[in-house]
Amino acid sequence: MLRKWFGILAVALASVPGLGAAGAGAAAAPKRVVIIPLQTEVAGPALYLLRRGLKEAIAEHADVVVLDLKTPGGAIDTTFSIMEALGKFPGLTIAYVDNEAMSAGAFIAATTDEIWFAPDGVIGAAAPVTSTGQDVDATMKLKLTSYLKARMRAVSEGRGYRGEVISAMIDADSVLEIDGQVLKDKGGLLSLTAPEAMKKYGHPARPLLGAGIARDTADLLAQKFGAGGTVVTRLEATWSERLAFFLNGLAPVLLGLGVAALFIEFKTPGFGVFGIIGISLLAMVFLSSAVAGLSGHEPIVLFAIGAVLLGLELAFFHSAGFLGVIGFVLMLGSLVWAMTDLWPNEPLTVAWSADAFVRPLANLGLGLALALVLASVLARFLPHRLFWDRMAIGATSGGAAQTAGAAPGTGHALDALVGRRGVAATALHPMGQVEIEGRRYEAKVEVGDAPAGAPVVVRGRMDFGLIVERTG
Repeated sequence: MLRKWFGILAVALASVPGLGAAGAGAAAAPKRVVIIPLQTEVAGPALYLLRRGLKEAIAEHADVVVLDLKTPGGAIDTTFSIMEALGKFPGLTIAYVDNEAMSAGAFIAATTDEIWFAPDGVIGAAAPVTSTGQDVDATMKLKLTSYLKARMRAVSEGRGYRGEVISAMIDADSVLEIDGQVLKDKGGLLSLTAPEAMKKYGHPARPLLGAGIARDTADLLAQKFGAGGTVVTRLEATWSERLAFFLNGLAPVLLGLGVAALFIEFKTPGFGVFGIIGISLLAMVFLSSAVAGLSGHEPIVLFAIGAVLLGLELAFFHSAGFLGVIGFVLMLGSLVWAMTDLWPNEPLTVAWSADAFVRPLANLGLGLALALVLASVLARFLPHRLFWDRMAIGATSGGAAQTAGAAPGTGHALDALVGRRGVAATALHPMGQVEIEGRRYEAKVEVGDAPAGAPVVVRGRMDFGLIVERTG
């Protein structure tokens, strides 16, 4: 009985004007909203910016993402990538048509949960065309139109008339008829103004396409969630991001040049300009992918570990090689990782099954192929250049004792050289020749390397020659 009276009291309090709504408003936390502008042609930079915004929205547990659309259209493959990316956001997605969403823009808007319009907003005319705006081949157009209509029906399921309306924007031969009223006949493509998109049809009556008309995104959010009901973050592309978008398109070339520079560094004594250039070029590939919203912090760590191992190999362990190989593989792996479109909380198996690694691996393959071509050219022509002597690892003897001016088996003579001083006749990287008291001997520097002319001291001998240490 007591519970019944409490229930009646609660209903009575809620019916008092303003009291129930005020209590609910006070209890409700403001919605976290991320606004992502798409105010240009649908192309790579728009996709990168959108991905970054969506990933930040997911990481920050945003409730709503608003696309501020003003686009004449663009590349269909980029459009599909944007549509796929929008599907990864778990919250509410809203498209705000300010003031046009034509062609690819209409597809993107159709993927969102709600479509709002500026008072002068226009949407439509989404037939497939070539990159230059010309009509595609008739057979290909039939295939594309059929596919696009099916794709739009799939993303528009359960959203009123949206599937039929977008299909009428794609196919000139389709007819859109609702309540006995023909909205589009054969022979044209449907485009809608904001009032036309908001006109209601059917029983019960519902808008043709739009969810509302708002002066701007602030007005939209006020109508949707009430004044002060949102905390808004608006994403903007910086100049560095736009530069990164440009570099990202050059990823295979940068990869190839970077690997080729590291190849030259391996052939050069010490660590010098080619090593710096190589690592810098590979870092540019990584930077372009990271800034473009394709990676997190983990690839940075992997790249740094690889660079450290590679540096240790170049500085101290030329005879071993395994540290350099491991470091180089880790660096390449980090670059692939950085270029892979991974999403917060998404298992790696899901990304692999979705072919997220296809383009990064293709870029890596193209880069390595370019590096191989450049390395072949260098190996063919650089020996004729003046600085080749500093780059070549001398093809020294392999197993038997081979010392200049001495026959095999003269071990005692070599033992007598321990402690003697001389100079590197050729670069020791780590093997080459040294000159001691006017005679040349095959030699190997045990730690590091030595350029031609560097002073050395003999520390021991092996079957194929002397072991020396650089002294200056």
